[in-house]
Amino acid sequence: MAEDTDNTERTEDPTQKRIYEAIKRGDVAKSGEVNTWFIIAGGTFILTTFSGNMASGLMTTMRGLLANAHDLRVDGRSLLRLGEQVSLETLAAVAIPFLLMALAALGGNLVQHKFIWSVESLAPKLSRISPGAGFKRMFSAQGVANLVKGLIKLIVIGAIMTALLWPERERIQASVWTDPLSLMDLIKSLSVKMLGAVVAVLAVVAAADYLFQYRQWYERQKMTLRDMKEEFKQTEGDPTIKGKLKQMRQARSRKRMIAAVPKATVIITNPTHYAVALQYERGMDAPVCVAKGVDDLALKIREVGGEHSVPIVENPPLARALHATVEVDQPIAAEHYKAVAEVIGYVMRLRRAVRR
Repeated sequence: MAEDTDNTERTEDPTQKRIYEAIKRGDVAKSGEVNTWFIIAGGTFILTTFSGNMASGLMTTMRGLLANAHDLRVDGRSLLRLGEQVSLETLAAVAIPFLLMALAALGGNLVQHKFIWSVESLAPKLSRISPGAGFKRMFSAQGVANLVKGLIKLIVIGAIMTALLWPERERIQASVWTDPLSLMDLIKSLSVKMLGAVVAVLAVVAAADYLFQYRQWYERQKMTLRDMKEEFKQTEGDPTIKGKLKQMRQARSRKRMIAAVPKATVIITNPTHYAVALQYERGMDAPVCVAKGVDDLALKIREVGGEHSVPIVENPPLARALHATVEVDQPIAAEHYKAVAEVIGYVMRLRRAVRR
């Protein structure tokens, strides 16, 4: 199997069939960093846009509970009703932000590949729990890339956090004596700054990681020469493919025949159903068929021949006999020499008469 083959033997670019089969079984280029970026970017957007409404809704619910705590009944069904009311109010406050976060997580996948439904990737595989396979993955190109990527993110984001928080160190120290409302404003301000910086850094990391993952995926899809030959055999055996290939060959053959008609010496017709274009020059052993056809193709041969002043001779028995026995680019059969010679002799005499 191609999956068990050494990567050094996979020298051929994958075919469209190979790529389609990989996508169908759920094997696609996917970067976890892209998903992370979408989630953090979505969280940043929610924090800057909906944090006030969420806080206000939750605070109203909590304030109502605390203000009326002495009147609340918590026995039997009253406790259930209270729980339902608090749950609904809490859900109403966070419903839109949670929906946006879900859409962001979904968007992180959809921007990388279209929606795919495949259970093959969920099937249990021993290689996933094999210590040897796990050790090999740790020191693979993917494992090294993940390690380097993690270190870069840690260093860069740590440096950015330090650069952002260091100028605010006095405000952070003074927040110990700040009232809760002012403290929330400080926390929101610093959070937005930090998240904005993280989103900017992770955008670069996500783009680079996706390109790397795509390249790794593409390399996995490469094929050996044996894979190419086997796929070609399978494709050739497909009736649909064979039919399309036959149509393409017929179209090329027709185009080539029509292009050769102007070189013909004479066109022998039925006159409406058959047409056979023959070429003869001095030194040739026998006339050669350069084009032949029936119905529409015969009409096209006569049309092109007429445009290039190729003589057209009506001889129904000879036209049918030649069409049945001679192939394109092949000389006519010996049994037709005499009849064809008479036709070509007639054409030659006509040309000499015209020249005079």
